Amino acid sequence: MTKTFTTVSSIVLCSALLLAGCSENAKKEARPAPSPAASDAGAKAASAAVDFKNATEQYRKFVIEQCDAFVKATGDFTAAIKSGDVKKSQELYAPTRMFYERIEPIAEALGDLDPNIDAREGDVDEKEWRGFHRIEKALWVEQSTKGQEETADRLLSDSKLLRAKVETVEIEANMLVTGAVELLNEVSATKVTGEEERYSHTDLYDFAANVEGANKIFELLKPELEKKDAALAKTIETRFAELNQTLAPFKKGSGYVTYTELTQEQTKKLSQAIDALAEPLSGMGKLLGA
Repeated sequence: MTKTFTTVSSIVLCSALLLAGCSENAKKEARPAPSPAASDAGAKAASAAVDFKNATEQYRKFVIEQCDAFVKATGDFTAAIKSGDVKKSQELYAPTRMFYERIEPIAEALGDLDPNIDAREGDVDEKEWRGFHRIEKALWVEQSTKGQEETADRLLSDSKLLRAKVETVEIEANMLVTGAVELLNEVSATKVTGEEERYSHTDLYDFAANVEGANKIFELLKPELEKKDAALAKTIETRFAELNQTLAPFKKGSGYVTYTELTQEQTKKLSQAIDALAEPLSGMGKLLGA
């Protein structure tokens, strides 16, 4: 029954396509030749599409690179936990998270992966709470890895699942623009307040990674933005540089000082630098039509 239906359907489809082709040829003969201006407009539209395609492909490549590094770093981190090495686990915690924080908008688009990896205490039901922040509490509050073996295994499994899913997630230009703004909103909402890393106080690692992720998106879209509004592109570039300058004094070796070391005035300056960047960055989407 299936084969018969398929054969009949194929005949009907071929006939329909043949008639449509003849009809289209007749339309083409009657249709006037496009004007040079229309041709130019079409070429420009095609060129823009290619530019966005290149940006999204480059972003996927960046995300995959970050995911590969994230899986490896998470493997080292969870191995330290399972071996009972509290000191090493604490040292690896924040640097491991940076790979994730750079690409968080992608994880947020993939169902439960973000809460499974990054939920803070109180964000989800206690029975469902797992991931980095559950381990963070054990490492800094309890000063122990005891009982965290299963959580570590699930975290590593989730990192590998994220890596597998980014191969197929659909990435469009509007996701890039929205993602860049969301990363800055993350900084403003939870990093500047010290709310994200409430036990380890390693918020500046997350802060820097979110900014780096947003900057990567801007760099990929910058060539197209410069064609439409060079002044805005320059403003965004300048604001990123100013924000990085504000953050620079808090670097310590390859990482950052704990957030509790900052004064209220210093956190205020960081917050102002974020706000100064977020405003022009949010205007990028309208100009790109994303």
